[in-house]
Amino acid sequence: MNTTHLAGTYPLGSLSARRIGYGAMQLAGPGVFGPPRDRRAAVAVLREAIAQGVNHVDTSDIYGPHVTNEIIREALHPYRDGLIIATKVGMVRGPTGSWEPAFSAADLERQVHDNLRNLGLEVLDVVSFRASFSAEGPAEGSIEAPLTALAELRRRGLVRHIGLSNVTASQVAEGRRLTEIVCVQNHYNLTHRHDDAMIDELAAEEIAYVPFFPLGGFTPLQSSSLDAVAARLGATPMQVALAWLLRRSPNVLLIPGTSSLAHLRENLASASVVLSAEDLATLDELAERS
Repeated sequence: MNTTHLAGTYPLGSLSARRIGYGAMQLAGPGVFGPPRDRRAAVAVLREAIAQGVNHVDTSDIYGPHVTNEIIREALHPYRDGLIIATKVGMVRGPTGSWEPAFSAADLERQVHDNLRNLGLEVLDVVSFRASFSAEGPAEGSIEAPLTALAELRRRGLVRHIGLSNVTASQVAEGRRLTEIVCVQNHYNLTHRHDDAMIDELAAEEIAYVPFFPLGGFTPLQSSSLDAVAARLGATPMQVALAWLLRRSPNVLLIPGTSSLAHLRENLASASVVLSAEDLATLDELAERS
C-alpha cells in the first residue's frame, strides 16, 4: 500500500517535496564506486520508488562516478512532472575510489555540467555544495567562493536552487548571507543529534533539513532499546528510526537509500508508523546515552 503521502510535504524553494524521498547513493557498486552487480535491479528500485509516490530523489554524479545518474536517467527519463532531483557538488573521485575535494569555480561548473549531461536535464532542481574541509565531518572554513560560483551558475539558468551539505552552523549563516539556501544535508539520527539547534533554527526560516545516516553508530544498549520499541510496534528498527525523524520536525526530509525492493518498501512504510508518547520518551533517551 502506498503510504508516502502520510508523511506530508515540505518546500524545497519553489518546489514541494514529499517528506519521504529516496537516496540513490547505494545504486552504484561497492564503496559507491563502479557499476552495481545488478543494473536491472537498480532500475527496478528507482521505478518502484516513483510508483510508490516518491517525488524527491537525492543523487550526485560522484556516485560511481557517473553510474548512479546514468541509472536514474535510464529508469526515469523522461521525468514526470513534479519529480525533484537533488544533487551535490564539491568533490570528485580518485582512480581507486577516493573522495577528493574539488570546489574551485571551474570544478563546480564542470560538475554541474556532468550532472546535467548524465541525468539528461537542462537545469538542476537543487544543487548542494558539500563542504570538505575535514575528512572527519563538518569543519570550519569559508564557503564564500564556491557559493558565489554556484550562484552564478544559477543566474545562468543551470541551477534552480542551492543547498548545503556537511556544514557547520556558522557556514549555514555565511551561506544564507550570500544566497538563498533551500536545504541543509548533514549527518543526523536518533543518537547523533549535534544539529538539534540547527534543525529548529532552519524550521523557523522554512528551510529543509535532510539527514543522512539515519541508522548507524548505535551502541548495543541503544540498539536493544530501539529493537524493543520496534517489536512493540510490529515494525523494523529502521522504520522506527525514520518515523522518529519525521516526528522530530516538519522541515525534516528523509532520503533513505537501498538497492533492495523489499527494503525500499519497508522504508517508505515508515510514514505509517505511529509513535506514542512512551515510544518517543524511550527513543529520546538514546541521545542521552550516546
